[in-house]
Amino acid sequence: MSAVLIDSNIILDLVTRDEVWSQWSAGMLRALASEAILVINPIVYAEVSAAFTKIEDVEDTLPAELFRREPLPYEAAFLAGRCHRAYRRRGGARPSILPDFYIGAHAAIRGHRLLTRDARRFSGYFPTIEIICPQ
Repeated sequence: MSAVLIDSNIILDLVTRDEVWSQWSAGMLRALASEAILVINPIVYAEVSAAFTKIEDVEDTLPAELFRREPLPYEAAFLAGRCHRAYRRRGGARPSILPDFYIGAHAAIRGHRLLTRDARRFSGYFPTIEIICPQ
């Protein structure tokens, strides 16, 4: 069974009941859960946890039986650093974008697909990953 790394924006759509994206994100999670392993990493967990005050609520939102938790591979850390450096050299002004590069690099190194609403963040730096996003 293939695996799909879930970007934090997908889960946050559900947590915040986003008026524009929550239905799309919920539908994609349902569809993918029936044919793939859903994966999160510590970066996704951290970004989602910012919406909560108690870890128990985060655990309820990201149950281990639904979301496989994978550590960040050191190869992904290297790739994320290289992509972040390239981004900054191209004039990228956001210094806090490194977590996005970690997420993309994790998917690339492990051969996972990536479910996200923001394909442009990932497609230019990680051309080998299959990105699942709104059309």
